[in-house]
Amino acid sequence: MAKLKLRSLDELSKYLGQEIGASDYLLIDQDRINRFADATDDHQWIHVDVARAKAESPVKSTIAHGYLTLSLLAKFALETLEIEDVSQVINYGLNKVRFIAMVPAGSEIRARFLLKSLDEISPSVKQATWSVTIEKNGSEKPVCVAEMIFRYSKRSA
Repeated sequence: MAKLKLRSLDELSKYLGQEIGASDYLLIDQDRINRFADATDDHQWIHVDVARAKAESPVKSTIAHGYLTLSLLAKFALETLEIEDVSQVINYGLNKVRFIAMVPAGSEIRARFLLKSLDEISPSVKQATWSVTIEKNGSEKPVCVAEMIFRYSKRSA
């Protein structure tokens, strides 16, 4: 999908209550799942044991860690929005997260972003709360919903 490009952080307020777009789809393959398991020391069989998951998992496949899915929010956000006069974007945290459905290995996921609120922290810093829906290609049910908070700092004049 096309990235929304804004010249100024002040323009973001025009999108309050609106979806600004969706990221591109990203393949969640077994290699990515294994590397995440290594990074987090979470080697639960449902994520890394392909043979056992094929035999015992309800989806007959390994699945991505919920936190792997969640960790991709920053990547997806950067693919979706660019603001020219912003010097830095800080991940300020999350309000709500729910993992609605599994992400089997081999799935493609993307995120949709709706601007829920926009608050001025200082004349050069705004805080945006995004309602994010992560969806799996070919499925109507989202895999994750979250409220993500970013702080945007304007470049010094």
